[in-house]
Amino acid sequence: MDLVYDFLINQVKLNKNDKIVVGVSAGPDSMFLLWILMELRNKIGFSLIVSHINHNVRIESMEEEVFLKEYCLKNKVEFSSMKIEEYSKENFHEYARNIRYNFYETLIKKYKANYLMTAHHGDDLIETILMRLTRGSTIHGYTGIELIRNMDNYKIVRPLLYMTKKEIKEFNDKNNIPYRIDKSNESSKYTRNRYRMNILPFLKEEDKDVHLKFLKFSKMLEDATNYLDKVVDKVVDKVYENRKINLDLFNKEDDFIKRLVLEKIMKDLYNKLSKIEEKHIDILLNLIKKNKNGNSINLPDNIIAIINYGYLEFIEELESKEYKLELIDGLVIPNGFKFIKLDKEENGNDTLHLESHMVKLPLYVRNKKEGDFIELKGTNGKRRVSDVFIDSKISKVERESYPVVVDSEDKIIWIPKLKKSKYDSKNHEKCDIIIKCL
Repeated sequence: MDLVYDFLINQVKLNKNDKIVVGVSAGPDSMFLLWILMELRNKIGFSLIVSHINHNVRIESMEEEVFLKEYCLKNKVEFSSMKIEEYSKENFHEYARNIRYNFYETLIKKYKANYLMTAHHGDDLIETILMRLTRGSTIHGYTGIELIRNMDNYKIVRPLLYMTKKEIKEFNDKNNIPYRIDKSNESSKYTRNRYRMNILPFLKEEDKDVHLKFLKFSKMLEDATNYLDKVVDKVVDKVYENRKINLDLFNKEDDFIKRLVLEKIMKDLYNKLSKIEEKHIDILLNLIKKNKNGNSINLPDNIIAIINYGYLEFIEELESKEYKLELIDGLVIPNGFKFIKLDKEENGNDTLHLESHMVKLPLYVRNKKEGDFIELKGTNGKRRVSDVFIDSKISKVERESYPVVVDSEDKIIWIPKLKKSKYDSKNHEKCDIIIKCL
């Protein structure tokens, strides 16, 4: 208890101008945190907003919401809640967590809060670190749960990491702090509960303050990763651009830094690392080590990593690979290219000039078919479209959706940004169709 007070007063340095959103489930941990914050509020004078999620999976859920609402009313604390009406088919805990934190964000914006506080305690920290060590994670993941995490406009604070579940419950009972018990926390079907029931008792027998040792380990690892982040950011800026890693530059780095660079890039790609495990980094490193052009692997959320002429590219796999669309002004195709019509001429392979009587209208945009060829501008020869892709270093994955422009007789008149056909007008004064690919 003393460590929690000291942390909030001397490290967080709460003051009367602060606005705190606190996540409260009505369980013993969050009710204890709410009680502490109410005590400090009465002394310091900051604003306090309770955020409650009704997970709607137990018959007690509604009673807990009513209980908490009445408790907040009695103690003059702002109360906000939301009820989850239905769940997706994805991981239950992951889905519920996303909803919970989205609701926190909503309240933080509404009340212009500068702190979000949650009731994660020392036992949670031990369980999280051990689970990630067992499953495999990244160096950032092994830190477990941060005491303070800086967000864009606020901080997430977990003051109860200094205490154990047992200490919290004993304090509640001694001081008549009301709470509700979620019996699902006693079920062995959940991985975290198995760690809680089988491993934590042994560790606490060895040292009753083992949670503080884990907290010290977590903070040391966090300090180390903060330093490494500065080193890694410089390397990422050097080797990575437009979702491509320059492998010549990447392979000059130390093996440890390579791993951290990939973790950083994965975090940027996914906005979080929960979907990326140590095995994904290992697979990427192996792909890079072989460095065989065209080799690829599938990553979560339909992202493909592919070796392409000295680069490792990250490409989103398209659901549908076949398309044929009429070329109209403003058309956007599956690979992201956009076609616009111009009223003035421009040069370059990204712009096509046509005399409409030379082709059969309307024009279409489609992806490549087997045997496609283009009659190139300025020559008397034909060229296979697949050869143009190879010469232009278009990866195998990109070729599946890369567009060709055809007329109504399916004659290829343009490979946007790469090659023009003999139908591109030499005399721009006569052309009446100008199309640009962005």
